[in-house]
Amino acid sequence: MKIAVCSQNRKTVTGHAGKCRRFRLFEHDGQALREQDLLELPIEGTFHATPFEAPHPLDDVQALIALDMGDGLKRKLAARGIIAHLTELTDPHAAIQSFLTQHGATPHV
Repeated sequence: MKIAVCSQNRKTVTGHAGKCRRFRLFEHDGQALREQDLLELPIEGTFHATPFEAPHPLDDVQALIALDMGDGLKRKLAARGIIAHLTELTDPHAAIQSFLTQHGATPHV
């Protein structure tokens, strides 16, 4: 499972997911969690700036974790088959562990 975490400051889980330009990307293979990369988008590459039907660089993730996001982004993600997960946790690993636990995966993070 590929998971993107909104991380505008490159360290913690952040909010404003629709306007976020930086995402920490993780892969969970059912056994372990590995950080893959940091995706940095230009301002025109944010979900907010991307038309509903247009492709997006995060189309291949299965989940997006953020502190907050609007209903429009939730609809965009659902249309792409991406789970929108809101958290109050700012540590990316703790947020992913919580997400995996809630969705029945083994959270070996």
